[in-house]
Amino acid sequence: MNTLNHLAIIMDGNGRWAKNRTLIRTDGHKKGADTVENIAIYCAKNGIKNLTLYAFSTENWKRPKSEVDFLLNLLLKFIKLKENLFLENSIRFHTIGDLSPFSTQLKNAIANLKDKTKDNSRLNLILAINYGSQNEIVRAVNSALANGVKIDEKSISSHLDSADFGDVDLMIRTGGEHRLSNFLLWQSSYAELAFTPTLWPDFDTKELDEIIAKFKITHRKFGAI
Repeated sequence: MNTLNHLAIIMDGNGRWAKNRTLIRTDGHKKGADTVENIAIYCAKNGIKNLTLYAFSTENWKRPKSEVDFLLNLLLKFIKLKENLFLENSIRFHTIGDLSPFSTQLKNAIANLKDKTKDNSRLNLILAINYGSQNEIVRAVNSALANGVKIDEKSISSHLDSADFGDVDLMIRTGGEHRLSNFLLWQSSYAELAFTPTLWPDFDTKELDEIIAKFKITHRKFGAI
């Protein structure tokens, strides 16, 4: 039976979920935030140590400004309003990605939640925000060079944003698309991949449980036989 230490999810389908119900796209994002809470609690209760969620990519800045502003405001509200979620379930909050373009208010809220949850130990919930894997790898290489470290696989891995959380064991993408969209490319080199047509707001713990059950009995070869 495979052990699932690091689960990564590309949360896709919020906009289509809203469109299917003749709602505006932002309604889909609101509903998707509820799914984040449900999945995080499931992981905390089921021994999954690391959950990385693709919340806002470096490419998402290309979306209409009104939607970008809404997403960042929704992120701010989530961080402020869901503090009890983290504390009651012993979930520690982390981020990966370049936070520098964000407002001082958002950066302060992120830092505050990280500090308040630093002693929690059941689950590391890692939000990938303003994150792109290619950007992360470039930054990791430059950081290693600045530290005078020889560039090899080990040194790059140790300078990645997610260095503390290890490689991804299982990558799930909701919404029916079959691509990784510049998400944790280095860390997922030997991850098992699962794609589901279920739109993110409809994704539930029952389906997650089924995907994990299949993962646990998969023969993971890592290049061997």
